[in-house]
Amino acid sequence: MSRSLVILLVVLVALVAGMFVLAGRSTEQQPTQIEKAVSLENLAN
Repeated sequence: MSRSLVILLVVLVALVAGMFVLAGRSTEQQPTQIEKAVSLENLAN
């Protein structure tokens, strides 16, 4: 195999492995409730 083909295969394998690592990460977060004061002027509209 030529050197450029080996480098291309290594890059592709690393890219696919990185995609699997990122896909396997658990990034879900619990929703947080935020309370804001709303002025009565905004409610009148």
